[in-house]
Amino acid sequence: MIGAIADAIVRLVRAGHRRQAWLSVGGLVLTLVVATAYLLAGALRVAPFTSSYQVTVQLPESGGLLPNQDVALRGVRIGRVQSLQITDRGVDAVATITSRVRIPANTAVHVSALSAGGEQCLNFEAESDAGPYLHGGSIIGLDRTTVPLSMAQLLADADGMLAQVDPHKMELMKRELSLTKQGPQKLAAIVDGGTFLLSTLDSVLPETTSIIKTSRVVLTLAADKNAGLAATTTGLNRTLAGVARMQGGYRRLIQQAPQSLSAVDSLFADNSDTMVQLLGSAASAAQLLYLRVPALNALFPDYRGSLLDALAGTIHDHGIWATADWYPRYACDYGTPSFPPSNADYPEPFMYTYCRDDDPAVGIRGAKNAPRPAGDDTAGPPPGADLGRRTDPAPKSRYTVPTPYGGPVLPIEPPH
Repeated sequence: MIGAIADAIVRLVRAGHRRQAWLSVGGLVLTLVVATAYLLAGALRVAPFTSSYQVTVQLPESGGLLPNQDVALRGVRIGRVQSLQITDRGVDAVATITSRVRIPANTAVHVSALSAGGEQCLNFEAESDAGPYLHGGSIIGLDRTTVPLSMAQLLADADGMLAQVDPHKMELMKRELSLTKQGPQKLAAIVDGGTFLLSTLDSVLPETTSIIKTSRVVLTLAADKNAGLAATTTGLNRTLAGVARMQGGYRRLIQQAPQSLSAVDSLFADNSDTMVQLLGSAASAAQLLYLRVPALNALFPDYRGSLLDALAGTIHDHGIWATADWYPRYACDYGTPSFPPSNADYPEPFMYTYCRDDDPAVGIRGAKNAPRPAGDDTAGPPPGADLGRRTDPAPKSRYTVPTPYGGPVLPIEPPH
């Protein structure tokens, strides 16, 4: 079997040797096909069998974008720029995008740089992957597209910045830095400090922008008030001139003040004991007033208006209006012993509380005047009853609310 395989290989080699010219041509043709396919698919990125759709991106200017440059989704290539068309609004870039990539319709588009050589790409930056999505014929407006700063604009802004630099001050800084050997270190420290300042301001960019806008308003207001500031300066100048003319009085005040202050100090020293007692009495009075604050608030409520407001409210419609109640308020006399209402105890109620007024002109409501059967004499106290007698205490249980004596323990020692 090995001999048969070896014979077949020898015959194949001899046949190839006899046809080596055709085999060389075939190898060259195969190499050309493979190289062409690599150039089309790898270098030129031609994909004839891949479906795609076209989207129109409106740009204020080209920003260095050229046809056949990349279209990317957050840096990942998804297509190429088909063409650029100049319009009245700016430039319309027609982008061909692979169909398998779905891009939300609210996507922002930026013309970004791929390298320092100036090569640009059209970069889509989607905020989310939610629909609706772009499709063939979609148009992305100018409000969602941005282009990089042009070189002309950069040079114009740099010219404005350089115009604010004073050459004399720059020369002075260079001369000061060159006086010692530490000049380069000092310059490096200045640059490092500026870099640190810019990085700090960049981290709080919204606050920095707000401060700049606010300071612009403040400085504009100050510029509008130049005349007022000049008048203020003139007034301060006159005031300070008047103060300068009164230096003799100030010196006299400084000379006599120590004597007067010494006299006041001696006064306090001679009356220190009395002052201590006075402060102690004031502290006691303050404590008493603090304890009586609720009572004082109740005595002088804040929901009532002032007396003058009340009097002013009675005067209207060309007259003084008032309401008077001439009927006397009736008070019934029960004949029971009287006790001061300030007692802080909780006595039992009186057992016999009958109104002793028999005036028929006054209608007293209560059980006394209720209709009774003949011979019923319960409209008044029993004959010989003790009007000072109180009812028996209620039986105590676990639901009884304790009512201890709430007043001070008598006798009270008077304050000294």
